[in-house]
Amino acid sequence: MMNNIIKFSILLLVLFLSACNTKPSNTKEGDSSTEESFYLGQKPPGLIPEPFAPGLVTTQGWEYCGGFTPDLKEFYFEREVGNSEEEKKTELVVIENDDNTWQESVISSRVGTPFISPDGKTMHLGRRYKERNDNREWSEIKKLDSPFDSLQIMRLTASSRGTYFFDEFKRDFTGDIRYSRLVNGKYEAPRLLHKGINSGGSFHPFIAPDESYLLFDSEREGGFGDSDIYISYRQQNGEWGAPINLGDKINTKAWEASASVTPDGKYLFFNRNMGSDNYENVDIFWVSTEVLENLRPLR
Repeated sequence: MMNNIIKFSILLLVLFLSACNTKPSNTKEGDSSTEESFYLGQKPPGLIPEPFAPGLVTTQGWEYCGGFTPDLKEFYFEREVGNSEEEKKTELVVIENDDNTWQESVISSRVGTPFISPDGKTMHLGRRYKERNDNREWSEIKKLDSPFDSLQIMRLTASSRGTYFFDEFKRDFTGDIRYSRLVNGKYEAPRLLHKGINSGGSFHPFIAPDESYLLFDSEREGGFGDSDIYISYRQQNGEWGAPINLGDKINTKAWEASASVTPDGKYLFFNRNMGSDNYENVDIFWVSTEVLENLRPLR
């Protein structure tokens, strides 16, 4: 009997010590702290756009075209630095998660509009690109070969199938969006999208990884002022539907452009001019992608 009492007492002591040594959980049911750790520690927005990472990314200056890697551990964007016109320059910046701490570093001067491919292995920079090796190191800048080397590409994005969607900027400040499919390991000659999308002033396309929708910006009749962001959904027959303006919560009288969606599909990122016509204060905004789903046509 005494032995049983001793064994039971020891068992209670072990359970007590185990409970004391157990670390409390950092997350609770419904807690978004785990999700926030993927976005530079920022609280995710709802259906109203908010400046992304104020003071860290978004400032009173010029920040442009932000995007995450597929693992959400690196955020790339461009920003302008320098106090005077003579000193001003644009640089490519990355903020990356290193052991749960976000660290900022400057990669280089501006070399093109950055877009990370869905597999995370390529950083597209318009007509140029970098490739990533197994050690997560980026290569030196490379140039796209024919049939892209003669085109004035500002922004190029790619789907999970490898299809390129890009704009072609012209000297008269017009532009159109083209696409090129990867067929048997080679890219076909670029093709123009239909005139419903290409109005002569359509820029900065973003193709969904599954190619189910296309985001782009354009200044056209029925808009809210300057350039607005539009979406076109791919229809069941494979054709692109009529462009839909994202509405007055996203678009304003100001310039909105360069939209993209985070790799997890949860948030829409875009740029808005908060300054004068000199674009001295361009900010990066984000909003829930529910705004896109709410516009999706019923099938």
